[in-house]
Parts: sequence; C-alpha cells; structure tokens
Amino acid sequence: MILIHRATIINENTSFTGSVLIEKDIISEIYRGDVPEAILNKAIVIDAKDLWLIPGVIDDQVHFREPGLTHKGDIASESRAAIAGGVTSFMEMPNTKPQTTTIELLEDKFELGAQKSYANYSFYMGATNDNIAELKKVNPKEVCGVKVFMGSSTGNMLVDDKKVLQAIFAEIDMLIATHCEKEEIIRENIAKYKAEFGEDIPIQYHPLIRSAEACYRSSAEAVELADRYQTRLHILHLSTEKEISLFDIKPLAEKKITGEVCVHHLWFSDEDYSKYGTRIKWNPAVKTRQDRGALMQGLLKGKLDVIATDHAPHLLEEKQGDALKAASGGPLVQHSLQMMLELAKKGKITKEQVVNKMCHAPASMFKINKRGYIRTGYFADLVLVNPNKPYTITQDNILYKCKWAPLEGETFSTSIDKTFLNGKIAFENGIVNEVKGERLQFDR
Repeated sequence: MILIHRATIINENTSFTGSVLIEKDIISEIYRGDVPEAILNKAIVIDAKDLWLIPGVIDDQVHFREPGLTHKGDIASESRAAIAGGVTSFMEMPNTKPQTTTIELLEDKFELGAQKSYANYSFYMGATNDNIAELKKVNPKEVCGVKVFMGSSTGNMLVDDKKVLQAIFAEIDMLIATHCEKEEIIRENIAKYKAEFGEDIPIQYHPLIRSAEACYRSSAEAVELADRYQTRLHILHLSTEKEISLFDIKPLAEKKITGEVCVHHLWFSDEDYSKYGTRIKWNPAVKTRQDRGALMQGLLKGKLDVIATDHAPHLLEEKQGDALKAASGGPLVQHSLQMMLELAKKGKITKEQVVNKMCHAPASMFKINKRGYIRTGYFADLVLVNPNKPYTITQDNILYKCKWAPLEGETFSTSIDKTFLNGKIAFENGIVNEVKGERLQFDR
C-alpha cells in the first residue's frame, strides 16, 4: 500500500490538508486528520507536504495519430507525454488512416491502446454520410461517444447530408460529440481573401476565414437538432462569445447539451499570431481577446462544462506556410494542466475550478466508471503538483513525437511532481515509468 501523506488535497470544490491511502489500484481511505500509526508503519509513505494532490486529468479530445499518421505522433509517444503532464485518461478521435468508421476498425484501435497506451484510453467512433448502421452497433458502456464533423474534415468524415445528420441525431442513443464550423461560410471567406491576397493569405486572416459566424451557425444547427430529437450532444472546442448563448446554466447532471473549451482558446488570442504565427493555427481558429474572455466567463458561470486540449501534433515543417497551407493543430497534452494552473495563479480561475473542469466534469459528463474524483473505492488516478517549483518547456523535456510545443521557452510556476495511474507511480523525477493504462468503462 502507498500513503500520500500531508498533501493539500484539491477535490470537489474544496481544498484541505489530508492523506490518501492506495491499496492495489484503488483509493482505500482518505484521512483529514491524523493517520493511524499502523498505516504509517505498514505503507510506503510519500511525504507530500506543500504539494497539491488532485485527481488525474481526463482529456476528452485528443488526436494521437495512430494508425496511419505515426510520423506525427503515436499512442505510445503521446500517452507518455500525457502522463508527464498529469493527464491519466484520454478519448481519441477517429480521423486516422484508416478512419475509425467501422466496429472492426474501432476494436483494432482499442487493441492498439491495450498494447501501447501509458494512460487510460477510449476511442470515438466516427460518423460518415453512409455508416449509420455501424454507429448503431457501438456499445455505449465501452465507447466514449460518436464523433460527427459538421465542418471540414479529412477524407469522407464531413457529414453534410442533412437527412443523414438528422438520422444520427434521432437514432443514435449515446453521446454525440461534434466539430462545428459551417463549411459554406468558410468557402465564401476563402474566396473573399483569395481575391484580396491571392493564394498566400497571411495567418492573421485564419480566424476571419474560419469565422465566428461559421462557428455559431454550425453550433446553432447542432443544438437545434439535439433539442428536436433529445440527443445527448457535446460540442467540442468552442471558440466564440456568440456560441455561449446556445448553452444553459444548470447542474451538469441535468444537461442534455454540453460544451467544451480548449486550453489554447483560453490562453491565446488573435493578437498572438504576430508572435507565434502558424504554431497557434487550430480549427476552430484562435479568435479575439473578447472571445477568450467570454469563454472563461462561460466556464466560470457554468454554461461551458469541460476543458480539453484537442491535442493534434504535426511536424514543424507541416506547420509552415500561410493561413491555407499550414497544417491546423498543435501538441498540448503534456502542458495543459500547467497552463490552466498558471491562469489560476493569475486570478483568471481558481485551482478548484480547474480541477472541476479538467477532472470531475469529464468523468461525470461521460459517466466514466470510478474515475475523475478523489473518493474511496475509486481508481487511484492521481497527480501531485509542486506549486512552487518553476518549470520551463525545453527541447529536452518535450515528450511529443513531433518534438516541439507552441509555448516552448515558456516558464510555468508549477511542476508535475508525480502521476499515479491505477495505483502505480507512472511518472516521477521527470521519467515516465513502464505502467500501462486501462480501457475506460462507462456507467450508461
């Protein structure tokens, strides 16, 4: 047994000094006061005085690039980076090669996860214009959700047939996660800026091409469909102030429609394109300072529900070019928790709210079995954070296979001290240990 002793435990909207006892893969006891002498003598004691103890982060949107795109990243490399960043569970997207659009391909990916993942894992089933029969085969107790691209995507994963889209929302009885950008508006904006600049459109115009209106119109369509068919809808990577009006303030357990915001939309604004260029090119685009502030307020008020990364590594050479040619997406899963804790230290959000939106809310929203909280009987997925040990992102400590990070050179005021995965120490002293993750199960 392992005793994490005298930590500042941040859990369920409170912070207190306490100790957590781990037996095998489970949290067996939480002590608010003294720990029995018999336990202190028997357990392996980790003195966590002056450290924060939080549940492992659950990232509900990552692209780990396997199979088929493993020159950018793979399940092993990116899950190792996740563990080093305090992310103990992830849900991975279907736009790989081949795309995860059949039950057979989905189970192939789960087999890869079992073989290679250093974190707990689940994988989305991808929707197309012609695979609704396959979507109906998905077991909601064993799969996180169905992913629908309602904006441009790779291959045939753009679901633009309105009858098919209606059928998915009406007939699929599990969580549907959507990427919402209106393709027609994006095409019109591309034509407009090509007329002005030719083929080389400056990166600063990316958020005007993939505009706030393109996002809002698509998100509004998704909400309208979900309201009509009482669908369990989760809209990913919201990026605009206008979209927040589509969501209600109510307890998470009562919501049929939920929203995610990504760390890059909370950290950057369009004023940062001049400094970072295409390194901060994502779809949906990083937008205005006003949008960024409104997204944070949406989180704090309870309109938006979870914080994730949309971790999407590319090689640096693939990020070269302009608003049209440079690849969209970037690696973030190793640094997302530190980014949010830095925003907490700056007074933008509290550390308790960070834990709520990165750990508790995704666990509750997806109904993940016994994860996301520090509770007795729950799996011991835990993170020790040193709030007073600065950490600088350098080439030497980046674990992404692509070997770069948008904030390379940035110094955070917090460090990840240890990560526990299913009761085992998976990360300490800057090293990821050979501990493998487990397939997430869902109480649905």
